[in-house]
Amino acid sequence: MATRLSQFRTVGPALVEQRSEPRHRITVTRATVRKQGNGSVEAILRDLSVYGCRLACTAEHPEGERVWLRLKDSLPIPATVVWNNGDHIGCRFDAPIERSLMRSLTLVIC
Repeated sequence: MATRLSQFRTVGPALVEQRSEPRHRITVTRATVRKQGNGSVEAILRDLSVYGCRLACTAEHPEGERVWLRLKDSLPIPATVVWNNGDHIGCRFDAPIERSLMRSLTLVIC
């Protein structure tokens, strides 16, 4: 039973980050996304971790779809689309990307 004091209480954002690896700001924003049997589509890389990334992409990519990402001049990186909100997609890499690629794509904040 709700009381008068708790009925309309606002809840703030969670204080604990639930990702297994922090997301980093990036220096290179251009990327390409390719589906099986289709050509590459341009995308904008928004954030990145060693396990996944968020991309702004105009092409339709449903959840669970297998894609290949090319970040900077890297080899294609196999990934799975985890979520899609219409403007952005979240991808989980099949294997963590190498730290050297991660370093070359992220900003160094001093």
